[in-house]
Amino acid sequence: MTLPTPAEIRAYLDEYVIGQEDAKKVLSVALYNHYKRVSFDTGGIEIKKSNILMVGPTGSGKTHIVSTLARMLNVPFIAADSTSLIGSGVRGIDSIIASLIVAANYDIGYAERGIIFLDEVDKLASKYNRSSETIQQALLKTIEGTIATVSVQGQSAQINTGNILFVVGGAFVDLEQHINDRVGGNNVVGITVTITELIKKVVPEDFKNFGLIPELLGRLPIVVALEELSREALIDILTKPKNNLIAQYKQIFAMDNMQLVFTRDSLERIADKAIKLGTGARGLHTVVEETLRDTMYAAPGERNLNKVTITAEVVGKSGGAVFDFVHAKEDPEIKELSIKPTKDTVAAFE
Repeated sequence: MTLPTPAEIRAYLDEYVIGQEDAKKVLSVALYNHYKRVSFDTGGIEIKKSNILMVGPTGSGKTHIVSTLARMLNVPFIAADSTSLIGSGVRGIDSIIASLIVAANYDIGYAERGIIFLDEVDKLASKYNRSSETIQQALLKTIEGTIATVSVQGQSAQINTGNILFVVGGAFVDLEQHINDRVGGNNVVGITVTITELIKKVVPEDFKNFGLIPELLGRLPIVVALEELSREALIDILTKPKNNLIAQYKQIFAMDNMQLVFTRDSLERIADKAIKLGTGARGLHTVVEETLRDTMYAAPGERNLNKVTITAEVVGKSGGAVFDFVHAKEDPEIKELSIKPTKDTVAAFE
């Protein structure tokens, strides 16, 4: 495979991911080194796989960043919820690997170069789950590298997980308190120091105190801390990345020959509502969809409608979208232009 440099990987991420500058840099280097290890002759030196642990609040972009990297590198990718392993153990792990094979269109060799993102790994910590250690132990061999036999659509398949990159992520709620205690405990979180500042000081010991076993942490040597997204960052996420959410809805309206416009205060209100949901960037889609639902119902049935403006009142459900028509909607004399020009009418304008 043609492998882009860390700077090229970072530049690609910048097109799709707002903020998280430190995380993008760390991940660009990590992915570059991983696929060098997978793709090129190591000169007889065994280079251990460096799987990744991502910590950051819900909606900070963990899954989005990793899926974007997989798309750039053209490798199969799946995201799975670690809580699905509770009660299923090894069977659940095998099911996740089988899903990667399906994502690789049943090409085992291609699947062996893929990426598996396990979200909410913090929910496997002992503070949440009595069987935590058993589940974490079940993950060890698969993450480090083993020959796994899994069932894919009723057929048995063997796959070597040694080159599959595992990225695990979680919100690790209250982890900052563990960090604060370790570094001195004199800070008042949210006042003298931000959660983000503390999270960036995380070390394996903090995860161990949280309830992850040392053996699992040893297989996740790269730790990436993501920041909580600010209001301004959420607004930028709505409008700046390629394939941003606002552009997607604009295109939906453009298919009906209508221009969709969001005022600045409407974007601010959308960001505020997403923050209240407590789901970060993930909540933006929900808020925008709810905001536009009535408008998307009514607009396609309007004749001569060419512009729809969304204001803060629409987001707040205290007003409706502003409709602008090509002609006055109430003018009964206006008809759609369906008359084909004749030679005489053409000549009249020549």
